[in-house]
Amino acid sequence: MKKLFEPHSKGALQLKNHVVMAPMTRSRAINNVANELMATYYKQRSGAGLIITEGTSPSPDGLGYPRIPGIFTDEQVEGWKLVTHAVHEGNSKIFLQIMHTGRVAHSTNLPKGNQVVGMSDIKADGEIYTDKGMFEFSQPTALTEQGIARIIKDHVKAAKNALKAGFDGIELHGAHGYLLEQALNPHVNNRTDNYGGSVENRSRLILEIVEQIADAIGAEKVGLRISPYLKSNGMPAYDTNVVHQTYTHLVEQVGRLGIDYLHISNNPDIPEETHRAIREAFSNTIIYCNGFTAETAEAKLQEGSADLIAFGRSFLANPDFVRRVEKNAPLNEPDYSTLYTPGEAGYTDYPVSN
Repeated sequence: MKKLFEPHSKGALQLKNHVVMAPMTRSRAINNVANELMATYYKQRSGAGLIITEGTSPSPDGLGYPRIPGIFTDEQVEGWKLVTHAVHEGNSKIFLQIMHTGRVAHSTNLPKGNQVVGMSDIKADGEIYTDKGMFEFSQPTALTEQGIARIIKDHVKAAKNALKAGFDGIELHGAHGYLLEQALNPHVNNRTDNYGGSVENRSRLILEIVEQIADAIGAEKVGLRISPYLKSNGMPAYDTNVVHQTYTHLVEQVGRLGIDYLHISNNPDIPEETHRAIREAFSNTIIYCNGFTAETAEAKLQEGSADLIAFGRSFLANPDFVRRVEKNAPLNEPDYSTLYTPGEAGYTDYPVSN
């Protein structure tokens, strides 16, 4: 049997296979509340040993996209219970990805009375989807230190709420240009207080959130997603040596805190030296994601640099992705025009194989 389909057992993660469904924004959470349609979608994909949900905001000002879910109200907790129950019926584990979009947002996507915030007031380059069309990212308001303290508190509450909703754990989204990665990038984070400047200071926000969540729910229920060297959502490149130092320090510290896994959004710009440093610094589960086929995933698992492989686009159009790969059956092609539209079309209506 291929390793991809064998059970995974390392640390606290006990999974039926080595396949992870990657987090993907789908914008079906009407009024930012998870619902029955979303429960159907996730249950259809419970062939994965581990499902990581779409990015879910810990606070109203983190809801940068239309119809993304939150985890900061009782109603949202109740909505997510539908999803966790459905996935557990499929004998899969499910982690909630906590994502504060920070400056990657537009004000029309936020609830009334909230504003776009960031580690600085530097606006992101590019455009964002709204139900009224594509708009340039909004100008963010720089968080004060009191605002950062509130953000940390919101993340801790979100993690506690996730367990109330039945999740097996949480993943912090420290990648793809969202708030936590904004803290790491010296061209976006121009702060002169304890959260800016040095590698240690720029890593402080993530590490304080990780440490406080680990204290609240247990480090064995915490994962962290990172995307070294990736320039998505208007993230400017910075010196490769500084990038290496930043992520090496961050991974060493979260490794000492004993979190369950590290989820790496892979890209060709990550030097082999950084890959090796991460593997040496982190002894628990490492998940790799981005562009893997069943064949390249198996090779990555066999060489030992990854413990699990996450698939994103493959799960969009193939609710039975794992079974299709096992049978060597052809894959459906996704309809990208329905990625972020409300309703069943392009979401729960993809055919399964015979």
